[in-house]
Amino acid sequence: MNARLFTSVRLSVLTLALLAVSACANQRPVIYPEGGRSTSAGSQRAVDQCMAMAEANGLDYSDGDVAGRTVRGGVIGGAGGAAVGAVFGDVGRGAGAGAAHGAATGLFSGLFARGTPDPVYRNFVNRCLRDRGYDPIGWR
Repeated sequence: MNARLFTSVRLSVLTLALLAVSACANQRPVIYPEGGRSTSAGSQRAVDQCMAMAEANGLDYSDGDVAGRTVRGGVIGGAGGAAVGAVFGDVGRGAGAGAAHGAATGLFSGLFARGTPDPVYRNFVNRCLRDRGYDPIGWR
């Protein structure tokens, strides 16, 4: 791999990593303010407690499939890259580039999906909040 291409790849990966970090903030429940109850400190404390309770019961915020998406992306990208490489005369180079692109795509799609809670986790937290007298109306 020549130095110019390597520098370009490093810059692209760094840019995507920065975007991923900024985009993977976790969603939290939004509480309906009923009965004059404030949705500030008290409800946020209840949200934190219910999220901690979900994790203490073995539930994870995300579906945990970032690694699987990365591997699948690498395999699919490698196959596609090999096909393109065959057309342009360099199967090995095409497969390598395709695998790198596919793995990066799988990794970052998994990281971006991290912001959305697993449905079972979300249902657990919503029920915990309702049991404490709060009314969750959605997540953001």
